[in-house]
Amino acid sequence: MPTDTIAALLSRTELFGGLESEELRACAERFHTMKFGKGEILFARGDPGTHLYLVAEGRVRLATATSEGRELSFRHAVSGDLFGELAALDGGTRSATATALSPVTVYALERTALRQLWSTRPKVLNNIVAFLCRRLRETSSQLESIALYPMDVRLARLLLLALGKAQPARGTRVSLELGFSQGELAQLLGASRPKVNAALGTLESAGAVKRTLDRLFCDPAKLAEIARRDDA
Repeated sequence: MPTDTIAALLSRTELFGGLESEELRACAERFHTMKFGKGEILFARGDPGTHLYLVAEGRVRLATATSEGRELSFRHAVSGDLFGELAALDGGTRSATATALSPVTVYALERTALRQLWSTRPKVLNNIVAFLCRRLRETSSQLESIALYPMDVRLARLLLLALGKAQPARGTRVSLELGFSQGELAQLLGASRPKVNAALGTLESAGAVKRTLDRLFCDPAKLAEIARRDDA
C-alpha cells in the first residue's frame, strides 16, 4: 500500500492536516485501497456508514434523490478530497449516494479505526470539529445560492470555485476542464440544462467565459464581478 502517497494526501486535508509526519504515516497505514468502475455505486443513501474515503484518482458524484427519482448532485469529490465523513463519524446511515463518474481509486478508513485515531490524537479531534463547521457553512451557502440568486450568478460562483486560486492578469482567460457533462453541471446548480445553457450564454456575452467543445476559457475577474451581484 502506498503509505507515503496517502500521508501526502492526508496532509492537505482538514481532518488530518497539521499532524506531524510520523502521525500522518500512522494514520495512512490504517487506510486500504479500493477501486470502482465508471458508473459503479460506492455506497447508497441509507447504507450503514462504515468507512471514510479519500480519493486517489477519478471523480465521485455525491447526490440525493426524491421518491419520484429526481436527482440533485451537491458535490463532486476528486483527487485529495475526503467524503463519507458524516456517517463515518456518527455511525448513522448514508445521507447520499456516491457514484463513480470515471474509474475511481479511493483509500478507505474503517469507522472503528477512525474513532481510535481521534480518541488518541487530540489534533485529529480538533480538526474534525473545524471540518464539520466548514461543511455546514458551505452547505448553507450552497442552499442560499440555489434559493436566492439568478442562474448566471450561481454559475459564476461555481466556476470560481472550480478555478481555485488561479488569478491571471485581467482580460486573460484560464482554461477550465470541468470533467463532467452539462447535465451534471445542471444537477450541481439545482437547475435544468436549458437554464444552465442560457446562463452560460449570459456569461459568454459578458466576456466572462468562452466555450469550446470540451472546455471553458474563463476570465476570473469578470466572473467575480458577476458573482458579487446580489440581485435575486
